Amino acid sequence: MVKAVVGEETQLKLLEDRLIHSGLPSQVGLVIGKLNSDLDRGFVFDLIPTPPNDAGEPACSLIEAARDDKNKGSKGKSQVGSSSLFIDKDWVAEHARQVSRMLLGGIKVVGIYVWTSESSFKNSTLTLCQTVKGVAEASTLLKLDSDDRLLIHISYSPRRWICRNCSLASNITSSSLRPCDFKLGRVLSSLQTFQCTYNFDLRLPVCCETGSNLRKPVDILRHGISSHAKELQSAKAIVDGNLVSEEDLYASDGSHKVEFLLPFMKESFLACGNKEIDGLVVFSGSVCSFAYLNSKEPLSQALLNIKEDIIMSLQSRLDIMSDESGDDLSGEIDESMEQHFLHLDLKSLRKQRSLSFPRRVFVPWLADSYICDYLQSSETVEVLKEHCVELMSMEAPTDASLILEPEIVAPTLWANSFSEVAIPFSSSKSSPPIEKRNKELVLDEESLKKHAKSADFSIIAAVFVLFAAIIVGFFLFIKSSYTQ
Repeated sequence: MVKAVVGEETQLKLLEDRLIHSGLPSQVGLVIGKLNSDLDRGFVFDLIPTPPNDAGEPACSLIEAARDDKNKGSKGKSQVGSSSLFIDKDWVAEHARQVSRMLLGGIKVVGIYVWTSESSFKNSTLTLCQTVKGVAEASTLLKLDSDDRLLIHISYSPRRWICRNCSLASNITSSSLRPCDFKLGRVLSSLQTFQCTYNFDLRLPVCCETGSNLRKPVDILRHGISSHAKELQSAKAIVDGNLVSEEDLYASDGSHKVEFLLPFMKESFLACGNKEIDGLVVFSGSVCSFAYLNSKEPLSQALLNIKEDIIMSLQSRLDIMSDESGDDLSGEIDESMEQHFLHLDLKSLRKQRSLSFPRRVFVPWLADSYICDYLQSSETVEVLKEHCVELMSMEAPTDASLILEPEIVAPTLWANSFSEVAIPFSSSKSSPPIEKRNKELVLDEESLKKHAKSADFSIIAAVFVLFAAIIVGFFLFIKSSYTQ
């Protein structure tokens, strides 16, 4: 349970000044940072306001309580109730979902903040707790590493900061909030940077007896990524060229290079045994990942953050492609329609299909840290700048050279058709590269017999020639002896 929280003084003071001068009666937004249950501490890097919704309405507003005229006093005074908060919980959760895709290993959406008076906060604790829960569900792609989330109240009447811990382990009620120590300090300057380029090649055969819930490439790939996450967890790490002990503190400053040594790869085709295969999904490419480690955290935390970041990056790309390809699924899907084949039953495909996924690009954020975004092949960095302004409430970089694009080649998905995988010799069309290699290695029984007969004949002919040569040589030797 998080008992103490340290906030980045520079960023939080800037936000407080903006709120004071804005004159807004209320505001809600996301808390970005790290929570470490082992240390019982939290670190807050920044607070990001939730933008207005599509209708231009704010995500948070005050609701004045109705007057109660029934209890008028003798002097004719009416009792006026205190105001409470209205929060568009779904919109705040959607903001959290999109922001979480832009955050790198270890840095996450760890809660919400609210700017309001003390009285309206007290009248809205249940609404705030429900908002925290919605944000946690929307921003978590992997298993929760902590059941804690933060609720930071910036009060302007009276002026003060209050931080509370909201536990997700039990039913959300107003009693779920627990106070925790909060102070401002320098947390960004002490972060260590770890960078990893991870190459992956997921080959996912689909057996005929596979359940009906794993018939579409999008579902098959999502299941394959989850399975690969378990393999990645057991990988050994090399940091700066040295095999390391994960429990050690890594005191070296600067940026560190990380490589992972996966255990001996289990042949994925063995999962099908002797069963027939309906199709094959191949997802391959590279993921560039960053993680940021606090000086008090062990190296194992950075390695765990990178592993989670790799898997979350793959899942985020799949979600982006799935969302875009699923927008026009109201009618019948045409297999020829670009990227819609993600939602087709794999058995219905009649040819091999491929699809390029978005590339991950990196934008300077706070101090020496980065955030990321995903660009399609047809998109430019201008889209990235818009996302930075709208979602992260930050100034977009004007110098394009500051944007890192280490993923030169985008990850690619290949989906082999049912007919080419299950009946590879039935089509006269050219086969995928994998099947070509298989054909070159496979000889049918009739061909083997022909080769065997040919080999027997060659041996007999060679013996006959050798025997004839010996006889001829013998007669020539005798003839030469008589001549002498």
